[in-house]
Amino acid sequence: MLRYVTTNAGKVREAREYLDGVEQLDYDYTEVQAAELGPIAARGAREAYRHAGEPVLVDDAGLFVEGFDGFPGPYSAYVEDTLGVETVQRLVEREIDEPRRASFRCVLAYCDGEPFEASPDPVDREDRSAAAAAGSATEASDGDEDADALPVKLFHGTVRGRVVEPRGEGGFGYDPIFEHDGTTFAEMSAAEKNAVSHRGRAFAKFAEWLEGRQN
Repeated sequence: MLRYVTTNAGKVREAREYLDGVEQLDYDYTEVQAAELGPIAARGAREAYRHAGEPVLVDDAGLFVEGFDGFPGPYSAYVEDTLGVETVQRLVEREIDEPRRASFRCVLAYCDGEPFEASPDPVDREDRSAAAAAGSATEASDGDEDADALPVKLFHGTVRGRVVEPRGEGGFGYDPIFEHDGTTFAEMSAAEKNAVSHRGRAFAKFAEWLEGRQN
């Protein structure tokens, strides 16, 4: 069984299009602040694995606006909660000329407590903060950063588009203001979005890798 750590049922439905045996785990892991998505997802995956004791998958995603040097990026969830999606759209419209390019990016982080063989996909082995948060006496006593390390496999997905005025009633988050190939994510059906989305692309990579690992 694979535990997908999220409170968003829509994400779970997307995952099940690519994977069998996915179950939702509603666990509020510590979401650290970082300039990139990978360390955030990796930190969450380690904490969730220590909590669940079985294979887990954590994702972190964001809207990266080119004219804002990638902002809101890793801070997308916080910006959505504090400013709102429509405020972001109005700010982009006011400050950036057409075509107002942006991309949705997603990083899936997988942890099952086991090491990974080398592959083109990155493996995050930085575990100092996670070990400290878990109360690792070993690390505290001898300074060995890898004593309690849990490697995490990372899978990336990106879809390019542009920021537009809100359209559509579906999806969630920034979907109404993100247009890809003439259609916002909120105007797409779940199947249409899943076929092209950043998260779907990351899941496709992960599913292929997992199948190969299990065979």
